[in-house]
This record gives sequence, structure tokens and C-alpha cells, in this order.
Amino acid sequence: MTPPERLTITGPEDILGFIPHSLGYWPANSLVAMTMQGKRLGATLRVDLPALDSDPGLLRFSRTVRDYLEADHDADGTLLVLFSDEGWFAGSGCASGVVTPGVPEEGTLARLLTALEVELELSGLPVRDAWYVGEDFWRNAYCFDPSCCPFPGRSVDEIRDSRLNAEMVFRGSSVGEDPSLTGDALPGEAPSDRSVVESEQCWAAELAALRGSRSQFATILDVWERVLATEGAAQVSVGLAGYLRASLCVPHWRDAVLVMSAAGRPAAEQGAEEFGIFDPSSGQQTVPAPLDGLPREGPPREGLQPGGVRPACPPDDAAYAVPGYGEVLLGLAPASPRWDRMRTLEVVLQQLGAAGGGEGCAASLTGRGWIEWCRGRGSFAHALLTRAVAAHPGYRLAELLSELVSRGTLCGWAGRRDAAWQKFEPDAA
Repeated sequence: MTPPERLTITGPEDILGFIPHSLGYWPANSLVAMTMQGKRLGATLRVDLPALDSDPGLLRFSRTVRDYLEADHDADGTLLVLFSDEGWFAGSGCASGVVTPGVPEEGTLARLLTALEVELELSGLPVRDAWYVGEDFWRNAYCFDPSCCPFPGRSVDEIRDSRLNAEMVFRGSSVGEDPSLTGDALPGEAPSDRSVVESEQCWAAELAALRGSRSQFATILDVWERVLATEGAAQVSVGLAGYLRASLCVPHWRDAVLVMSAAGRPAAEQGAEEFGIFDPSSGQQTVPAPLDGLPREGPPREGLQPGGVRPACPPDDAAYAVPGYGEVLLGLAPASPRWDRMRTLEVVLQQLGAAGGGEGCAASLTGRGWIEWCRGRGSFAHALLTRAVAAHPGYRLAELLSELVSRGTLCGWAGRRDAAWQKFEPDAA
């Protein structure tokens, strides 16, 4: 994740205090690596610590971390933080019961740090500094002078009370729970809204025969455009929630909604044309949505003209270039997405997913997982995508995105400072 602009770091407490805001939660049993671009922070990577019982395993892990960080082409250095409670106190199991202050044990975290140093040095990303952070203490990994680095370390309260942490809180950022320990309820965990699920089933039956209809596709986008233009993403009615969930159960309609939120309606329409999803024999019949609670008039149309004709534009004018679905879903185009619309979509998807399980829930969770991945919040993305597959086993888009996240692939927007989420959302960490 690319850090927000104009945050001044005055000491290690500020760097360590930024990490929970960058990730959205306080990590545990984790390696957090931050690239450096001169004196500026670049991307933040969090990965689970590996098993520390074999040198080949440490080598493979270190090379994987190196490969991830090399995605930041402007980086020229690295900061490492190892979050672990291992080895902070030696001798706690002694018969005398005397606890001897110490540092994370030599041969465990220290061996991992050495392996990382070697790989990152060879790749041109030398480790500039590193820290150990436990539940109660933190310390510099390279300082053994008790006059400035007393054992067992300094209190983590210094991190929580740091100036930068206070500034982030003042800006509206907050640190939540580890996403692997919390999340939306799935069937069996909390009562669902049966009325929304029943509405979804009714709408799905009506829409089933119109999956290839050009007119129905336009109607679906009309409805979602009005939803995304609603200020504050107000609570949608039961009927509309069922309609929206049913629309997300059609893969090319779901993909079009995601693309439209980030890149606008022309990209959603042109991509559908390129994929050849329309059936000429489907006719002009459409199933309109119940628009209760939405504005009487939708936003100005930015896509096709009446009759499905696209305005002519010079083929060599880059300003008129419309990105494809793949480019948008990977964050390669446009230059900057519509973060405001994506945020509204996220809120609506959260409402829809909470109504019940099944494919509609999986589609909602997957959409939210994609948005989190676009922000660079891989841990949150992975948690949501895992829950999507649990809600509807075999849900393909969730599986594909989960594979991207697991490989450490960085969304294009998250890797560029001029496009990153924090630059455009005032409440971003």
C-alpha cells in the first residue's frame, strides 16, 4: 500500500505506528516490509511468518518476499518489522521461575532477518533498518547497547502514543481487528434476511432468460448507476436488494458493475460488446427494478447514445481510449479509478452480502474483496475472498482473485502514488 502524502516521520515509533493504519489492523506473527524511495516510504507488504525450523524454508520465504518488493520499481531500500512474541523472555520455564529479559532468540527470528538481508541486498533493496515488535515490547534489531536499547525493549505504548499515530487518528483513520478473526456473518453464523433472499430468487427467475439481452444489460447498468450516484449509499429496499443480488449472480453483469464503478459506463459497455455476450434473438424485453428510495432521475448517461450507438471519436486520440475489462480489474487502467464510486459500491455490497448466503452473498463478498485488493489491503481482500468461497464453494472469480492475492500480486493502482486510494479518500489510512 502506498502511504498518504505529507506525513512527517521523526523516529522509529512513527514508522511502527504507521503500519497498523496502513494495514487497517495490528499485525501478529507477521513480517511487514516497507520499501523506501529515497527518504520516502513506498509500498507496505505483510506476510505470515514462516516456520523457522529449516534453512531451505527461510531461503524460499526470503526470495518470495524479495520478488514481492521488486514490484516497486522506484524502491532503493527496505525497512523490516517482525511482529512476534517468540523469544522475548528466556528462561521462563526454569524451575526457579525467574524470568530473564532477553531479545528474540538467536537462531529463530534473527536467522530469518539474516536471510532477508542477503536476498534484499542482492536485489538492490538493502535493509536500512529493522525492528522486532512483541505484545508488550519493541526494539531495534541491530542495537545491543543497553544504554539506549535496554532489555527487554521499549513499551509498545510508545508506538500507540506516537505523534504520527495521533495524526492518523485525527485524519479519521482507525485500526480495526485482524481480518482473519472477524468478518461478515455467513449462513449458520447469524440470521439472514429471508425477505431479501426470497426477493432475489423471484428476480433471478425473471432475469434468467434475459442474460444475453442488450436491453436488459442496459437496464441493469441504469439501475446500478443510480445506486452508485446515491449520496451516502442509503439503505436499499428489500425489493431492490433482491434485484441487485440477482443481477450480481450473472457473471458478465457482475463484472460490468465492478468495471463501471472504477472506470465508468463506457468501459462496462464496450467490454460487454468485445466479449460478445449479447444474443440478437433476445429481443427488447426488459425486467425493470423497483427503484424505491433512489433519486427520481439517474445521473447523466456517459455511455451509448439512444439505440446503442456509441459517439464517434478519433481512433488515435488517447483521451477517448476506453480500457478493457482485464485492464480495469487488474488496476492497469484508467490512470486513476473512481474511488468515490467504488466506496459507494462497497457499502451497497456490504448491505447485500449481509442479507443471506449463496451466490448473491459470494458475489458481494468478492466485489468487496476486489475493492480491498485495489486499495492494496491484501489481508482484508484475502479474508473476504475466503468467505466468498465458503458462502458459495467453487465461486470462480473469488478463487482467481484469491490466487492473485496469495501470489502477492499488487493491483496497479495500489502501486502508484498518483493513483493510490489514500490520495483520493479523506478517511483512508
